[in-house]
Amino acid sequence: MNPTIAAIDAIEILDSRGNPTLRVWVRLTNGIVAWADVPSGASTGQFEAHELRDRNDRRYNGLGVRRAIANVVGVIRPALLGHDPTMQPEIDRLIIDLDGTAQKTNLGANAILGVSMAVARTAAQALGLPLYRYLGGPEARRLPVPIMNIINGGKHASSGLEFQEFMIVPHGAANFAEALRYGAQTYHSLKAILHRQGLSTAVGDEGGFAPRLSGNEKACELIVAAIEEAGFEPGKQIAIALDPAATSFHGEAAYDIPSWDSRPKTSADLLGLYAGWLERFPIVSIEDGFAEDDWSGFAGMTAQLGDRIQIVGDDNYVTNTKFIRRGIAEKTTNAALIKLNQIGTVSEAVEAVELCREAGWRFVISHRSGETTDAFVADFAVAMGGGQIKTGAPARGERVAKYNRLLEIEHELGSLAMFADPFAKGRP
Repeated sequence: MNPTIAAIDAIEILDSRGNPTLRVWVRLTNGIVAWADVPSGASTGQFEAHELRDRNDRRYNGLGVRRAIANVVGVIRPALLGHDPTMQPEIDRLIIDLDGTAQKTNLGANAILGVSMAVARTAAQALGLPLYRYLGGPEARRLPVPIMNIINGGKHASSGLEFQEFMIVPHGAANFAEALRYGAQTYHSLKAILHRQGLSTAVGDEGGFAPRLSGNEKACELIVAAIEEAGFEPGKQIAIALDPAATSFHGEAAYDIPSWDSRPKTSADLLGLYAGWLERFPIVSIEDGFAEDDWSGFAGMTAQLGDRIQIVGDDNYVTNTKFIRRGIAEKTTNAALIKLNQIGTVSEAVEAVELCREAGWRFVISHRSGETTDAFVADFAVAMGGGQIKTGAPARGERVAKYNRLLEIEHELGSLAMFADPFAKGRP
């Protein structure tokens, strides 16, 4: 007989921004214990699963998670005792039904996700499998290309840049370890360039540098210079990916980009900017290039540029199959970002990935800006086999933990490990 869930507990810990989050433990009847930490986002979509906070201003400025912990211990634990941890979809569905709301507002997605991830870990241990193999099956062996945020703007830094993430994509490497080396060397070259120009090398939430620049275009210019100074060929070995997070600078009817000029910008203006940048910079992916409710803007971009670059929806989809289905029907993008805490359970994140696969879309497994040293997302990326992970700069412990876990997985797989350029012509 399989071991069953014997105990569940949780405590309040701190994330990489110094804000509270949850660590959840699950113990099985055979003594196996596993834990999981819950990440938190800063740039969030309006339809994301609800993160339950205490709202008591006398503790952590209202951001405490004691209410979420009480739900783990007082509501979720009694319902799961005696259940087989290997029945992940059934367990996740039971918790979703316990909550009873579309966005998990009663129990809190942070409470639910912590339990869901910890259950998955205990099940993997009970079966004697690494987490990526348990979640992805015997064919899980594709290491992802790291998409590394090396200049932070928007809500991730006080750099004055409207666009939130300027990333490098070392897609031309032979394996994951080499891709990580490409990225780390470029990151350090960028630091040296910033230092020579008298610009700040302080970092933002995701470990990327946060210099005060004249505009978003300047960030791309610096990254190209850093790629070249590190000894790599822009476009061939290392490309650029952008996450403008356009919802954050979208007003009632237009986009406000003061570093461009004072005139409010239409969706057509923004599309013109992106199209022009494709001629100047080696860009392979743009995420959230329009606001979350600007579906026509996304569709126009996909119609015009979708055969040239990856166009990723994040805030408009929030890892929710309902919105991804709409995107597929309306040809809104050709890829989706997948964040576990946007939807709140492991099973629902897997369903979102499966929907992308069915549509022939790419998908990118992603961290959040408020992270911990938990590397669950690294195993999840290998399990899903999409060939892309977005988990910050090659700096700060909570980001490096994910990269180091991927190095471990590649080493463990040995000759079975696969690493393929998702942006090569004809590749999925």
